[in-house]
Amino acid sequence: MEFDPSFALSTVPTILSAIGMTLLVAACSCLGAAVIGFCLEITRRSGGVQGLAVRFLIDFIRATPVLVWLYCLYFILPYYGIRLDALTVGIAGLSIYFSGYLAEVFKAGIDAIAEGQQEAAKALGLGRLDRIIFVIAPQMLRNIAAPMGNYFVSILKATPYLAVLAVPEMLGQAFDIASETYRYAEPLMVAGIIFLSLALGISQGIKWLERRLLAPMSR
Repeated sequence: MEFDPSFALSTVPTILSAIGMTLLVAACSCLGAAVIGFCLEITRRSGGVQGLAVRFLIDFIRATPVLVWLYCLYFILPYYGIRLDALTVGIAGLSIYFSGYLAEVFKAGIDAIAEGQQEAAKALGLGRLDRIIFVIAPQMLRNIAAPMGNYFVSILKATPYLAVLAVPEMLGQAFDIASETYRYAEPLMVAGIIFLSLALGISQGIKWLERRLLAPMSR
């Protein structure tokens, strides 16, 4: 069966109709992963039993496939009376999974900050929360813009996993077309091109953000 460009073009509107869902899942998951990952890293640095527990949790998250998180949240939680809709499960699963990786990114970004910065903040009488918000976070972002952006692209590329939960994202739409027409090459090619375009857009946005964050340092 030869590739049919006209049929490929006819699938574009249907696949694009799910781009909003894909972007919603990706954006919410990026935000969730960043917030959870940052909280995990700050807690890990507190030391003691909770620091060790969070260190194990981060390693556990990174060692577990993303599909395991999605299936556990969707199929196992109901046994304990917790029922979440597919979209919530998808966002929560991706957020938890990638938070483990972003915690390591945040660790590297914080380690790159000169120790004297935090000591100076303590000398000025800033509390722990103020030091995190006004001293650590801004400098950390300059150090991790590029690697964090790479994981944001990875989150976008992971949204097709939600097809197993029947979330109507782009790859799920492509498979629906393929199952109805028995033509897989065209819809999957279209979905791949759209994902590539979105990934390139995110990459360019991260490069722009990185230049903006580094601009004050070069003056």
